[in-house]
Amino acid sequence: MDRPSLPAKLIMAAAILGGVSFLAANRFALSDTTMIVWKGSGVALLAVYAATRAKTLDGWLLTAVMALGATGDVLLETHGLITGAVAFLAGHLVAIALYLRNRRPALQRSQLLLAILIIPATVVIAYLLPADRAGAPGIALYSTGLAAMAATAWISRFPRMSVGLGALMFVASDLFIFARTGPLAGLAWVSPAVWALYFAGQLRICLGVARTLAQENT
Repeated sequence: MDRPSLPAKLIMAAAILGGVSFLAANRFALSDTTMIVWKGSGVALLAVYAATRAKTLDGWLLTAVMALGATGDVLLETHGLITGAVAFLAGHLVAIALYLRNRRPALQRSQLLLAILIIPATVVIAYLLPADRAGAPGIALYSTGLAAMAATAWISRFPRMSVGLGALMFVASDLFIFARTGPLAGLAWVSPAVWALYFAGQLRICLGVARTLAQENT
């Protein structure tokens, strides 16, 4: 196995520190710029980690997925929900390409059925959640890409308990965002749950794909 170098390990440690510590960011009276940089640091460093380990097209696709995720984190704060969602959607499309390039050669019927069900279930739930019904069609459109990303992750050859579960955590995080504008509006625990699910999901995806690809570079 191609093991990560010391710099790569340090980058990963910094990514985890940045992502986990952001859960406590609101406890401090920090400037908007500092908060934006702090928020973007975790997944941006995951992108740097992926780049340090990239040796094939798949490795660079993983890097692009993480980089687009970090871009979305920042754009959500600087340019609003729609612009941030476009960056995330671009990341989902790159992730779909990565997972389809690495399809699992054989699938059990139950595994395939779950992957198929992920898409309509996610889209319908996302459409129903927001209180502002004018935005629901756009949310459903975005959620189609989100759900397709999770479905293709589930049927990829990458470890399901890492990459597949990470993708589903990403889905859950976004559903909480939509619910925050509807049935879960005003609940204090929702925002920490959104970030915890999102960052943990991205971390699992990054590590799961990188480690699988590294096993082939022996």
